[in-house]
Amino acid sequence: MATREQFKQSIKERQRRIFSISFKQKKVREIEQKITTVSQVCRQYEVTGAAVYKWLKLYGDSYKKETKTIVELESDTRKLIEMKARIAELEQIIGQKQVQIDFKDKMIELAEEMYGVDIKKKLGTKPLSGSGTTEKK
Repeated sequence: MATREQFKQSIKERQRRIFSISFKQKKVREIEQKITTVSQVCRQYEVTGAAVYKWLKLYGDSYKKETKTIVELESDTRKLIEMKARIAELEQIIGQKQVQIDFKDKMIELAEEMYGVDIKKKLGTKPLSGSGTTEKK
């Protein structure tokens, strides 16, 4: 195996280097088989990452121009659709509950008007404590 020192060259020398097609294909196969990484190839042969990715695009199976990698999986799409449906269902339930609350409030208001009694009680108010029991004299 070649050592890094064998490929260590000045910038001018590196700019004039030409790697053979078989060498590039070999390195691409190694990257695709997870034997090595792009960064390891870059360090070992003092090649830019752009050059290695260009090799991958030209000679690799998974980096062809026609190949498009889709990041979003079907399960993610399905989950998103299910979540939107659940949100719509919950919004409908909230709307129904609001109608029920409005109906009950209106019924209480009508009962108060009809019977002249304050049906709604204020929460948090305690009955007044008097000076004792009241008796009629």
